Amino acid sequence: MRPDRNGSLEGMNEPVFARLQHLMTLREEVETLGLGGPWTPPADWVDQGTHLLLLLDVPGVDAGTLELHEEGGSVTIAGRREMPERALSAERPGGTFTRTLPFPEAVIPQSGQASLNAGVLSVRFEKRHPTIDVHASDTNQA
Repeated sequence: MRPDRNGSLEGMNEPVFARLQHLMTLREEVETLGLGGPWTPPADWVDQGTHLLLLLDVPGVDAGTLELHEEGGSVTIAGRREMPERALSAERPGGTFTRTLPFPEAVIPQSGQASLNAGVLSVRFEKRHPTIDVHASDTNQA
């Protein structure tokens, strides 16, 4: 899509514009990696039947900087990892991070229980509608 005579991109459709904004945000994040800017810890969701478990890799993050907020159908985790002073080489990102993850299934609001062990933040949420293994109960009755 080309800009009109005034340089405006008003005619650009929303999905293309949203992708362009996302790419610009990613570029800014990459440019600030060496400056202690935002970084993104990897995360996994695990189905535990009656609960959902969120695992987030945050090695070196001080537990006192971690924040967890639930809103609607997502959870936001934020924290900070300090960069070492006088580092001769620095490959690990540091600085602040914020990660918003949608719940893969409905959970009971404010049911999250968090723990930090060996650099992994674990947050366990109670499902609104737990998964029941029908096959396990059938084999017990047979």
